[in-house]
Amino acid sequence: MEYVKLGNTGLDVSPLCLGCMGFGDPVNWIHPWVLDEKRSRLIIRKALEIGINFFDTANVYSIGVSEEIIGRALKEYTRRDEIALATKVYFPMHERPNGLGLSRKNIMHEVDQSLNRLGTDYIDLYIIHRWDYHTPIEETMEALHDVVKAGKARYIGASAMHAWQFLKANHVAEKHGWTKFVSMQNHYNLLYREEEREMLPLCKEEKIAVTPYSPLASGRLARDWTETTYRYETDQAQKSKYDSTMEADRSVIERVGTLAEQHSVPRVQIALAWLLHKEPVTAPIIGATTISHLENAEAAFSIKLTPEEISFLEESYIPHTIVGHI
Repeated sequence: MEYVKLGNTGLDVSPLCLGCMGFGDPVNWIHPWVLDEKRSRLIIRKALEIGINFFDTANVYSIGVSEEIIGRALKEYTRRDEIALATKVYFPMHERPNGLGLSRKNIMHEVDQSLNRLGTDYIDLYIIHRWDYHTPIEETMEALHDVVKAGKARYIGASAMHAWQFLKANHVAEKHGWTKFVSMQNHYNLLYREEEREMLPLCKEEKIAVTPYSPLASGRLARDWTETTYRYETDQAQKSKYDSTMEADRSVIERVGTLAEQHSVPRVQIALAWLLHKEPVTAPIIGATTISHLENAEAAFSIKLTPEEISFLEESYIPHTIVGHI
């Protein structure tokens, strides 16, 4: 696997990032489809074998269990200096006061908790999971800068927000000489392309790494319109993202199927190949829960879509309501 730089940094990352929301506690979390530790470790080991060195988790995934699983597995399977480990902060870890958000208090507390669960001295990429409307952005950016200067994180990134918010945050950081965001983890796939209006052009201009989540629209781009899975039936988050536009999205899904037949490959490879053709995408975050998910993702790099095929996939898209921002 050929590695790429994470935006305008010197950090080498694989052009696929393994999303770790699917590793955790299937009994005590909101997503019953996640894998327990034994099955999670099989996916993590396979990811390392095919050359993935970029892993993305969050403190809120299974309320810390995902971080614990990925930390133990990576410590056993690889060298810490060879991997790029990302985790996130924002969503509530408990219902009591100061349990969520991007206040200085919460960031300083949660980064230490994440480091402890991950079993590491530092996080390569510390990401704010959402924009905090209740905390001044100056407070957030200074706290993140202090996290970096304390050696607890190497870089900082952001996720799922409006372009004006992202630009404002980096402007505040630049104005004060604080650490700026180097990456944007946004919602982007063939069924949801609203990021093409402002966020992607901004990231391209500023040389910001783009690591889109949900590249397969929670699996909807990877199967026939009539097929279902256990995740499809139980994952309320993906239903809230895509159910309202099902009929409009149907044509896009069918076109993915058409090209998959023409190339004699699974649909997932076409959907990922399209994303890999889009600038300034750096490393899509793939939420693999089976070995075949990883193998199909790796194979997508060998598919070169023509401009005509890309237009065929895109031309039936209609505008969608913003999803992901709070």
